[in-house]
Amino acid sequence: MIVKQLSVFLENKANSLNKMLEVLTAQGINMSAFCIADAADYGIVRFIVGRPELAYNILKDNGYTVRLTDVVCMVVPHESGGLHKALKIISSNGINIDYMYAFADGGSAKVVIRSDSNERLIDILQANKMELVASNQVYNVD
Repeated sequence: MIVKQLSVFLENKANSLNKMLEVLTAQGINMSAFCIADAADYGIVRFIVGRPELAYNILKDNGYTVRLTDVVCMVVPHESGGLHKALKIISSNGINIDYMYAFADGGSAKVVIRSDSNERLIDILQANKMELVASNQVYNVD
C-alpha cells in the first residue's frame, strides 16, 4: 500500500516548473497527482508518476535535486465530512501528518499522506475499514 512520490526542489523563478516538466515529457513521463509548496527562494513540487524510479533517475541526470519518498494514498467519499471522518481516525490514533494533498476522482477523492509512520498509518486505516489505494491504482501507467 506504499506509493512512491517524487519531491523536486525548484528555484522560485519563472519557467522553472515548465523546464522540469519538459524534461519529464521528453521521456514520456506523466503525472498522476501533484502539489506545489513554495518558500521565498525555492518551491517543492511533490508528485506521483507511473514509473517513479525512472523519473527519479531522469531528473537526477538532468541536475535536479530530487527525492523519492514513501506515502500512503487513501480513498474518502467526495462529500462534506468525508475527509474529516478519516482525519479523526488518524489523529485519535496519534498519527502525525507531515503533509497531504488530494485529488477528486468522481464520487470519491484520493488523499496522499506522508506521515511519521506510514506502516502504522496503513494498519490503522485498514483496521478501520478505510479504503487504501495500491501503487498500481494511483500510478498513471505511462
